Amino acid sequence: MFRKFSSDDVSAQNQVKASVQRKIRQSIADEYPGLELVLEDLLPKKSPLIVVKCQNHLNLVVVNNLPLFFNIRDGPYMPTLRLLHQYPNVMKKFQVDRGAIKFVLAGANIMCPGLTSPGGALDEQVLEEKPVAIMAEGKQHALAIGFTKLSAKNIKAINKGIGVDNMHYLNDGLWKMQKLE
Repeated sequence: MFRKFSSDDVSAQNQVKASVQRKIRQSIADEYPGLELVLEDLLPKKSPLIVVKCQNHLNLVVVNNLPLFFNIRDGPYMPTLRLLHQYPNVMKKFQVDRGAIKFVLAGANIMCPGLTSPGGALDEQVLEEKPVAIMAEGKQHALAIGFTKLSAKNIKAINKGIGVDNMHYLNDGLWKMQKLE
């Protein structure tokens, strides 16, 4: 998704109206109840909220030139990894085993066996088509953010194929873009 992402991929930047800003805030609050206490600090009502439209139907939510959230088409908003590292408990977590780490960091999707092996872990509550943080065995911070293709129960039951689409990972284009000018 963000492998070769740069500011050249930006097609439009719009400061959104207050009604749209409220809708985005509410959508983020509904998806991530753990962020409610800090949502006012992240997305202040008085500060302009800018939605940056990029190629491939990608939208970035930017406040003070910092990309905080992204979504594809009209899907759920997902925090950037930088934001997730500041607030690590806002998303459901899946953990991959040590063997999968280098592939995930190269942008590969997360395969079911990497999640169900002894080093992997699943949150049983996660349904399909939900955003999740991808943790690495033995590491403290998330290494990627993904979008589940199967529910956690189906990942365990089927145990083959792609379980999670890798949306954003460490050292991809969005990670390297600390500020959007």
